Amino acid sequence: MMSTTNKKWILKTRPVDLVKESDFEFIEEVLPELEDGQILIANNYLSVDPTQRMWLTDVPGYMPPIQIGEVVRSGGIGTVLESKNPKYNEGDLVTGLVGWQTHTISTGKAENAFRVIPNVLPIPTMLNVLGTTGITAYYGLLDIGQPKAGETVVVSGAAGATGSVVAQIAKIKGCNVIGIAGGEEKCAWLKDCGLDHVIDYKNSDVHKELPKVANSGIDVYFDNVGGPLLETVLWHINLNARVVICGAISGYLAGELAPGPRNIINLLIQRARMEGFLVLDYLSRADEAIEHLAAWLLEGKIKHREDIQEGIENCPETLNRLFTGKNLGKQMLKI
Repeated sequence: MMSTTNKKWILKTRPVDLVKESDFEFIEEVLPELEDGQILIANNYLSVDPTQRMWLTDVPGYMPPIQIGEVVRSGGIGTVLESKNPKYNEGDLVTGLVGWQTHTISTGKAENAFRVIPNVLPIPTMLNVLGTTGITAYYGLLDIGQPKAGETVVVSGAAGATGSVVAQIAKIKGCNVIGIAGGEEKCAWLKDCGLDHVIDYKNSDVHKELPKVANSGIDVYFDNVGGPLLETVLWHINLNARVVICGAISGYLAGELAPGPRNIINLLIQRARMEGFLVLDYLSRADEAIEHLAAWLLEGKIKHREDIQEGIENCPETLNRLFTGKNLGKQMLKI
């Protein structure tokens, strides 16, 4: 192959609070020739997600922390430029962990495998509703939350990429849906998506407003935020309620783990269940979720938004948008 220059961000020091460019090093390198089993991918779009901030801390999680000197981990979609792996062809559109870089060389091992996706829809849609975002929402709500028609479902971070899809699936399933989001624009968009009630946590007191709109209690809580909001919701759960733990963005910038809800005993009193999950456990069933999500999209039952920044040099600033409330919908970066 012709020599390929890769531009990438590597971790230089562990960030405190919002990330700074000085926490990373932006470097260029000439990539080596491919070995047997490898593929060369030109990255088109990066998925920018709250969990990436957690990976930058030296705290064990469901994936190991990014080490100093390593490329910053990130999902994305790219095009195969060259292949020495029989599972992939030049021109294939693939998705997987590509990293904050313009090009990726896979090792051919299972943990670095990429999934070939059809090149029939806009890439942002496939990275959003028809990607891991939609799969997360689909299985998190339906497998873990198990909503029933007529039940009340509360979604925190409801204007975010995952939360907005969760809320709309809950409406499709005939539920009374309450979304919690920040800012008039985000809340107005959620109302346009058909939610029954929307609480603006930036301009009202959620702790006072929630019991007013959830006056029959809460059957399913899909939590993307954690922190004090989780504690508030637990006061209002119904008998046999299900609390789905998808994320805890409120604590990702903290220097230490947040204390747990003081009223955790209410799970016992209400015989309720609180369960975390990872989309990684459901990727083998991705086709089922994508089939239903695609049908709902075509029927106009799911609306979505993408917030697309551009340029590999803007990775740190784009990640911060998730924690300053600037992003509107699924945050991604076009390379």
